Amino acid sequence: MTSNVDPSELLVGVDLNRPFDLPLVWAADEAHRRRLTVRLLLAVPPTHHGHHVDSTAQHLALRAHGSDSLAQAAARIHERHGDLEVVTELLDGMPAPLLCRHSLQARMIVLGTRGLGRLAEFLSAGSVTVPVSAQAPCPVVVVREPEHITQQPPHVVVGVDGSPASDAAVAFAFEEAALRGAELRALLVRQPSMVSFRESASAEPERLKLLSEAVAGPSAEYPDVHVTHEVARGHPVEELAQASEGALAVVVGRRGRGGYMGMRLGSVVHGLLHRAHCPVITVPVPSTVPAS
Repeated sequence: MTSNVDPSELLVGVDLNRPFDLPLVWAADEAHRRRLTVRLLLAVPPTHHGHHVDSTAQHLALRAHGSDSLAQAAARIHERHGDLEVVTELLDGMPAPLLCRHSLQARMIVLGTRGLGRLAEFLSAGSVTVPVSAQAPCPVVVVREPEHITQQPPHVVVGVDGSPASDAAVAFAFEEAALRGAELRALLVRQPSMVSFRESASAEPERLKLLSEAVAGPSAEYPDVHVTHEVARGHPVEELAQASEGALAVVVGRRGRGGYMGMRLGSVVHGLLHRAHCPVITVPVPSTVPAS
């Protein structure tokens, strides 16, 4: 089985223990909307304990279990959308590095989460969501909770701060909203400061101008997407997490490439991965976003 991928593929990380249903459903629907092939990748980590023969036997057993998990995941995808092309790939190695390596030309990666706390996720040797979200060169979708499809009108939330990474997130959010026939809620969060209320209030028009400028280009490209602008006061993680409660997804930009274990992921994105009430889509800076 070849490991080459291209932008016509949606890459899904499958858990060795059991396929997560929520990310599989999300991936199937997204692949159907975008007409992408689904590549299901499962990585079997090395075994380093016990006698060599025992370790080999254990590894073979894990591969067999992984093969079953891939088959279950593929069946779930086809159950959702029978017309999708699904490719399965069973590899040896740690999941996060393999997913990043195979995402070089993928349109996006979709992951589930074991619901670990922030510290446990950061320190876990098998951590996937944090390092992949920090290092992958394509958008990464972490499906921790389901999208809110019953909310009217349906909408996508995007965090805006005027940075190049934010611009990439806005462009992706417009594309996602257009595919879904949804509205877009552009949210800029200003953190409380020691300045007076009058000084804070006087800066409000500037922030609204920043919001308008940030969405101007994509608005022209997607004229059918209705956009609302909002400036909130508080902590970005708290405000974006609250905004996610009725959203289809929340989209945020990622600044730079992550280092070891995603140490450069950023506190806002890292916090949202554990606090958001809908799927979180992390978009890298423009220079690392593959062409669609």
